[in-house]
Amino acid sequence: MNSKKLMALGLAAVTALAPVSAVCAEEATEAVTEATTEAVTEAAEGESEGAAEVTEVKGETANKSSEAAPDWQAYNDMIAQIKVTTDTAEREALMHQAEDMLMETGAIVPLYYYNDIYLQKEAVTGIYSNNYGFKYFMFAENGDSTTLRLNLASEPDKLDPALNTTVDGACLVINSFEGLCAYNEAGEVVMALADNYEVSEDGLTYTFTLKPDLKWSDGAELNANDFVYSWNRAADPNTGADYAYMFDAIAKKDDGTLDIAASEDGQSLTINLAAPCVYFLDLCAFPAYYPVPQAYVEAVEGWEENPGAWAQEAGFVSNGAYTLTEWKHNESMVYTKNPNYYRADEVKLETLEFMLSAEDTAIFAAYNAGDIDFADTVPNDEIQNLLDNPEFHIVDNLGTYYVCFNVNSPLFEGKTPEQASAMRRGLTLLIDRDYIVENIGQTGQQPANTFIPAGMADGNGGEFRVNDDAYTYPNADAVGYYDPSYDAYEANLEEARALLEEAGFVFTEDGMLSDETPLSITYITNDGSGHVAIAEALQQDFAAIGAEVSIETNEWNVFLNERKAGNFDMCRNGWLADFNDPINMLEMWTSNSGNNDVQFGK
Repeated sequence: MNSKKLMALGLAAVTALAPVSAVCAEEATEAVTEATTEAVTEAAEGESEGAAEVTEVKGETANKSSEAAPDWQAYNDMIAQIKVTTDTAEREALMHQAEDMLMETGAIVPLYYYNDIYLQKEAVTGIYSNNYGFKYFMFAENGDSTTLRLNLASEPDKLDPALNTTVDGACLVINSFEGLCAYNEAGEVVMALADNYEVSEDGLTYTFTLKPDLKWSDGAELNANDFVYSWNRAADPNTGADYAYMFDAIAKKDDGTLDIAASEDGQSLTINLAAPCVYFLDLCAFPAYYPVPQAYVEAVEGWEENPGAWAQEAGFVSNGAYTLTEWKHNESMVYTKNPNYYRADEVKLETLEFMLSAEDTAIFAAYNAGDIDFADTVPNDEIQNLLDNPEFHIVDNLGTYYVCFNVNSPLFEGKTPEQASAMRRGLTLLIDRDYIVENIGQTGQQPANTFIPAGMADGNGGEFRVNDDAYTYPNADAVGYYDPSYDAYEANLEEARALLEEAGFVFTEDGMLSDETPLSITYITNDGSGHVAIAEALQQDFAAIGAEVSIETNEWNVFLNERKAGNFDMCRNGWLADFNDPINMLEMWTSNSGNNDVQFGK
C-alpha cells in the first residue's frame, strides 16, 4: 500500500549498472504483440484511457507527448497479458520482463527493502502486524486500562477504504472497517465477514456466504448488496480511487460494472473473475475491498464531486471494531468500541486515542513521558540507544523504499527517451546505499537493487528475486540490476559518468560536470528525520560529480498531493506490498493507475 502505497512510512519501518538487456525488452514487446486474446486487448484499451491527461509540473505543462518520456503502451500491454496468463511459469517470466522494462527507464531508484519499527509499552499486549504494514489494535489489552494511546502519523489523508492509499490510513481503516477476509496474528488470510466460501473447478467463480446478522455501527443490516455497491463504486472511474485497478481481477458485465451478484436474501455474494487469481482472498482482505454504507456515502451534499466527503469528519458509520467519535484535525482522534461489531465480545479496549503528529522528536518525548503507549516512529539519532530496549520492536515488511523521477519533468527537456534513461540510471549509481542502511536506517535493512523486494513469492512456488534456469538478473552476482554495495562504488562512479555522457553531459578532467552542462535537481520529501537524512545523503552523493540537489520538505498531505500531481523532479517514495505477488509491485505503474507517481504514459 504505496506508496499501498504510498504511504506514511517510517524510515526504518522505514557499482556498475548493467543496462537492462535490449533482447529482454524486445522479447517483452514481441510477447505482447503476439498476444491475441480478447482479454488482453480489452485490458490494454482500458490502460490506455486518459492518455491525453495533462499534468502540471513545477508550473509548466507536461503531458504524454513529452519527448523524453518512454512510450509506455508496451508496458501496459505486458501487465494486461500477465493478468490473464494462467501458466505460472510463463506468468513469472512475463513479470521478470515487466520489471526489466521498468528498471530500464531508470525512473524507479530502489534504496533498500523495508522493515518496520515501533515502540510499545510493556503493559500493552495483543497488538499484531503483518508483512504489509497493517497493525491490528482491536484485540489488544493495556493492563488495567481500557484506553490505548497511540501515534501512527500526522493528519490522515483519507479514511474512506476505497480512497485511502497510505499505510497509516490503512491501519485506521482496518480497525474501523472489515471485509470478507482479514489477516490473523500469524499473517494468514482468514474468513472475517464471510463465514465460508466455495471456488469453481476452473477457479473463475467465488461464492462467499456471509455470517448471519451482520450490522453497520448504526445497527442497520449489512449484507452482500453492500459489497456489490462498494466494489462497483471503488472500480468506477468517477470515484477516482487510486486502487481501482485492483478490481481488474473481476470480470465485467456488458454495462461495464463488475460481474458480481448478491443472493436474493443478501446472505451470499458470487464473483466471476476475468482469469484465475491465486491471490483473490488477499484482495478480499485489502481495505479497498471493504464495504461502505451507501446511504451515508450518498447523503452528503456534493458526494458525486467529492466521493470521500462522508468520511472526513468524526461520526461516520463503519462496521469494524471501532468507530471514529472525535476528530480534532491535525491534533487528535478518538475511536470508540463498536457494540455492533460481530466480534465485539473479544474487543477489550473501549477507546483508542491517537496523537496526530509527524514530529518524531515530539512523539518520542510523549512516549517517554507516558503520554502515549505506542509510537510508530522514533528519531533517527535514538535508534542505536533503543536496539536493546525490550519496548523497541523491529518486524519484517515486504516492500521497497525508493526514490523516483518524474519522467515528464523539465529536467529531461531536450533528451531522447534513451538519453533520459541513461541520465537517470547514471544518477542511480551515485547512491551509497550501504551508508543509508547502516547510518540512517540502522535496523538491518538490506540495500536494494530491484524494485520487487527480496522475499516476495514468484507465484510459481518459489521466490522471485533469485537467479535460476529461467531467468538471470543483469548483475548475476548481486542478484539485481546493479551492485549496491560500497565495494562497487568506484566502478559504479565510473559507469555513472559514462551513462551521463551518453545523455549529453560533459565532464572535466577531474570527473566533475562541466559548466556547459550543469545539473540541478529539486527533491521533495515529507517530514521525518529519516526521510530528510536520506535526502541529504543523496545530496552529498550527487555532489560527487558536481550535481546540485535542492531539498523541499512538505507536510504529509501536501507532499502526497504534490507527488501525485507530478510536481517534482525527484522525490522520496516507498511501497509496502498489498499482497505477496509481484504483480502488486508492477501493476501500479500502468498509465491509468492512481499510484503511478512517476507519470508513465501521462
